[in-house]
Amino acid sequence: MPSYDEKYSFLERRVDALKTNRTGDERQTDGEVFDKKTLMTIYDMMTSGFIDSIRYPISTGKEGNVFYALDEEEEPYALKIFRTSTSTFKRVTKYIEGDPRFKGVYGNRWKMIYAWVNKEFRNLQRYLEAGIPVPEPITFDKNCLLMEYIGDENGPAPQLKDVHLDDPTGMYDEVVSFIIDGWKDAHLVHGDLSEYNVLIKDGEPILIDCGQAMTNDYFNAKDLLERDIKNVNRFFKNRGAETIDMETIMEETINGKDDEEADEE
Repeated sequence: MPSYDEKYSFLERRVDALKTNRTGDERQTDGEVFDKKTLMTIYDMMTSGFIDSIRYPISTGKEGNVFYALDEEEEPYALKIFRTSTSTFKRVTKYIEGDPRFKGVYGNRWKMIYAWVNKEFRNLQRYLEAGIPVPEPITFDKNCLLMEYIGDENGPAPQLKDVHLDDPTGMYDEVVSFIIDGWKDAHLVHGDLSEYNVLIKDGEPILIDCGQAMTNDYFNAKDLLERDIKNVNRFFKNRGAETIDMETIMEETINGKDDEEADEE
């Protein structure tokens, strides 16, 4: 079995982001992400054939960084690496302990963050199965989540906040459908939906950052639903869209008929 030094040498040749010709702040961020346990997890993903190399960071978020990765056929993927710091642990714990799917999951910092990665993977699966556009989840291990890369050869798809909208009302309707269909069909409420958590590719919105999404039987689900609607309405009003009042969307989401009920009639 290769030693740690041999594994690290293997990784250095395949992980461009480990190179040290960076500013001090970038080195600090990389140090928070590429700790020893994480490096060994990446090594396992590589030797299992999921990815062959990691090129560069795509984005930096509250819980972790997303990197551009390639498999042996040069197909691109997004590798999300969650930080294992105490601050991340404190932020995610309430979303794990409050999720009915993770009852009884308590423990140390690593255990909770691993559960968080599992949770985001499962949330992406549920959204995808409900027909809501999200990055397709590929696999996860410990604090690493591999998923579909949303972008092209020129770079990652931009966030909604950075895109000029020719038809703001049409885009608003699509994003609101994420809220309604997410609740009815995926039985999830995103809980942090905003112009920062929607990417635009080929003129179409894609929902991202789904780790904090809760099942709609969560005791506080309606409050999270209300927050998502307020955030979306605020942004699109500022962009000149014709928005729908929050109460109407809440009623349609919670009490409106789902597709199966409509088909039965």
